[in-house]
Amino acid sequence: MNEELNMIFDMAKESMQGSIQHLANELLKIRAGKASPAMLDGIFVEYYGSSTPLNQVANVNTPDARTLTVQPWEKSMLEPIEKAIINSNLGLNPQNNGDIIIINIPTLTEERRRTLLKQAKAEGENAKVGIRNARKDANDEVKRLQKDGLPEDMAKDAEEEVQKITNSFSNKVDELIEKKEKDIMTV
Repeated sequence: MNEELNMIFDMAKESMQGSIQHLANELLKIRAGKASPAMLDGIFVEYYGSSTPLNQVANVNTPDARTLTVQPWEKSMLEPIEKAIINSNLGLNPQNNGDIIIINIPTLTEERRRTLLKQAKAEGENAKVGIRNARKDANDEVKRLQKDGLPEDMAKDAEEEVQKITNSFSNKVDELIEKKEKDIMTV
């Protein structure tokens, strides 16, 4: 029985860790006024008929805190990359100089900072929903084991352990959001 409970705990932790990882990736995309190559991670470019991640057809660099440069490996990719960046809804305005694409990252207005903060908090809430779903799945498994003969006191202990794991991961979400909030609101 203990082996099965440990498997349930491990599955819950793995699922909750997935939520944390997804949150961290989403927070990287929310720009805090500083240029970061990760800002362009979600952009796909048409490359020989297939949709390809930008970082697989070009080199993305940050020469300074307010500038991104995109150096395509093939000159013919300049225009498709430029179009993909414009169509990405990131609010970026790429300039194509014939060799590379230069993107100046505008400073954030107070209103834009608040919008980004709401977006970050919404991502945090989504992560918590994922964590709660993992908790529910784990508790359902414990209940199933209880029907199969797991003693009630062991089932209660298992549910308490699942709750401890859940609280730990919820705290990680809060820490990530708090850190991102400081990042966004720092002028």
